[in-house]
Amino acid sequence: MYQGFLLNQQWWHNATTGVEGMTSQHEDEVSFAARQILDVFSPSNYVLTNPEILDKTYREGGMNLFRGWHNLIEDLTRLNTGKTPVGLDDFEVGRNMATTPGKVVYRNRLIELIQYAPTTEKVHPEPILIVPAWIMKYYILDLGDENSLVRFLTAQGFTVFMISWKNPDAEDRDLGMDDYVSLGVMDALDAVETISDGQKVHALGYCLGGTLLSVAAAAMARDKYNRLKSLTFLATQTDFTEAGELMLFINDSQLSFLEDMMWDQGYLDTKQMAGTFQLLRSNDLIWSRIVHEYLMGERSQMTDLMAWNADATRMPYRMHSEYLRQMFLKNNLAEGRYLVDGRPIAISDIRAPVFLVGTEWDHVAPWHSVYKFNLLSDTDVTFLLTNGGHNAGIISEPGHPRRHYRVREKAKDDTYTDPDRWMAETDTVEGSWWPVLAKWLSQRSGKRVAPPSLGAPDKGYPPLCDAPGTYVYQE
Repeated sequence: MYQGFLLNQQWWHNATTGVEGMTSQHEDEVSFAARQILDVFSPSNYVLTNPEILDKTYREGGMNLFRGWHNLIEDLTRLNTGKTPVGLDDFEVGRNMATTPGKVVYRNRLIELIQYAPTTEKVHPEPILIVPAWIMKYYILDLGDENSLVRFLTAQGFTVFMISWKNPDAEDRDLGMDDYVSLGVMDALDAVETISDGQKVHALGYCLGGTLLSVAAAAMARDKYNRLKSLTFLATQTDFTEAGELMLFINDSQLSFLEDMMWDQGYLDTKQMAGTFQLLRSNDLIWSRIVHEYLMGERSQMTDLMAWNADATRMPYRMHSEYLRQMFLKNNLAEGRYLVDGRPIAISDIRAPVFLVGTEWDHVAPWHSVYKFNLLSDTDVTFLLTNGGHNAGIISEPGHPRRHYRVREKAKDDTYTDPDRWMAETDTVEGSWWPVLAKWLSQRSGKRVAPPSLGAPDKGYPPLCDAPGTYVYQE
């Protein structure tokens, strides 16, 4: 049966690829749709055709199916009554997630800026400003005590600042990408520089936050504002020609439909966005859960990463439309047509050294796409490829089992190496990549000094409240 299914799968693959006269976009869309249908009929998804489920049903006298039915009813009840998923109550922001001590030292209509308390007697004078994505909430980089990148960096002698984005609602519908640059990155950078007595800043961006940071960095380079000591991009795309299967959902007609929907609401809702990402990995995120929880009758244990993943945010109408059209559809950032304050910017203007991280199994920002930064840049780039996916590959604290990475530096004047050759020629190193980043930052930082105070009340940045602030609690 399984061989028959695999042969059927191969037949459909052959039937939907290499069709004469069909564009590559349409071919990918048809192939994707066929794969979704085939996933539905996979033998592993049914009791009578999955030997593991059959064996468990026989041994337990069908109790696994009874438990699975109970799990299904419980999940549907929670979904329809607005309750959180099972196990989510064990995790709470401020209690066992996002607990690194600090203060909110700045707030505007779009961000709160958190300054974390030092954990070493002396710190490097150059602070770190983290720009997370606003598709989800910032605390993926400050999950628990053991897997917090923020806590790790403070322990290495850095003063760390974090942007916490507001969860936008209908009144924020007209916030655009320029607003996210000015109210987000630039306002935060002003505060960080002031509190740190004018020091240059190590800026770190994750996912969409990294793309925004690259825009801000290119705009500053264009205007000769030399404010950045270094740039770190985690799972960040700047060229969107190979942006993975997300491109299947992005063309003029689909964007027009999405824009009409967002115009009516003022934003893209969390559930609408989550459905797209689940379809990209339907076998892992949908069908495997159905089999495990409803047919095997076993509950998956909730983790802090899963709890964070359930804490989604909205996307304002104008910003999301501009992002999808300018970046994904037109690739304006990579091709020198992207405008900030009405004038074009170019990634090649950036001169700060760059630490670039991709993850091997990333379905949101494929590492080949992340690697394309090397084609756009005119500066020193250290590229690191770690195993794991878009989220799990980034949360790679020391001691995390089964972690490895490859890393190599490309100086400004070095010739280009294509990604597949780079991978073949770069040795694999076992362990976490976080210490590599910490060492790279330390080598580009000054001699340690006494840490700055939390906030600077005499300069207009008084501590407003304790971390994790208030915006992170917005639903």
